[in-house]
Amino acid sequence: MHPPISFNARAARTMRERLGMAPGHVAYGMRASYGMSHVSPDHVTAWERGDALPTANEVTALAGALWCHPGELMGRPRTLLEHRLARGMSAEDVARLIGLDLDTYRRMEETGRWTGDKRQTANLGSVLKLPPRDFIAVTGHEEELARLLTEAVSTRWQAHVRAIAKLVAIDRRELQGPLRDMQQEYQALMAATLGWASTNATGEEGRRYLEHIVEHFWERLPEY
Repeated sequence: MHPPISFNARAARTMRERLGMAPGHVAYGMRASYGMSHVSPDHVTAWERGDALPTANEVTALAGALWCHPGELMGRPRTLLEHRLARGMSAEDVARLIGLDLDTYRRMEETGRWTGDKRQTANLGSVLKLPPRDFIAVTGHEEELARLLTEAVSTRWQAHVRAIAKLVAIDRRELQGPLRDMQQEYQALMAATLGWASTNATGEEGRRYLEHIVEHFWERLPEY
C-alpha cells in the first residue's frame, strides 16, 4: 500500500477559485471526464481543507478538472509514484521508456523499492528528470551516501570525494567545499566533546550530526 500522496491543499483551492469554479463543478468534471463516479463536492472540499487526501488517480483527475499539471497540486515529490505523477506521465509510458515490464514497474511503485539494473536506473533518472537528491532517494542509495559521507567527515574527505561524486553524479570540484565544511563542522563537535570529558559529555551532538548527515550534505548543495 502506497503512503498518502504529497498533496498541496491550498494550491488546489486557489486554482479552483481562480477558475471561478465551485466544488460541485470540479467534482462534476472529475466524474464526467475521468470516470471518477464516486467523487462528490464533499470530497473536493475535504481535500482542500486537508481533512482527507486524494489518491494518485484522484490527483490526476483533479488536475485535469482544474486545467493544471498534477505537479502543481502536489508538495515536493518524495517517491517514485509521486515523481511520475508530477511529470504527468502514465505508468505504462514510464515502464516502456525505462525498459521494464509494466507489472514489475508497478510493483516498484507500490513497494517504494527500486530494483532496476544499471541501464534501467540511468533511464529512470533521464525519463523523470530527477535531480541528484531525488535520484539518490528514489533509487535507494541514501544509505550508501550516508556511509561515504560519514567516512569522509570522520577521516579525510579528500579520499572519498571521487566515490561520492560518482554516486551523486556531481562534479568533484563542486563537492570539495561542502565536504571540507562538513568535516570541519563534525570535527569541531568531536573536539568540543573531548573538551567536555570532565563533565561526562557523551558525544551526543556528534552522533546526531551523523544521523542527519545526508540532510547536511544536500543543504550545502541547494541547487541539486
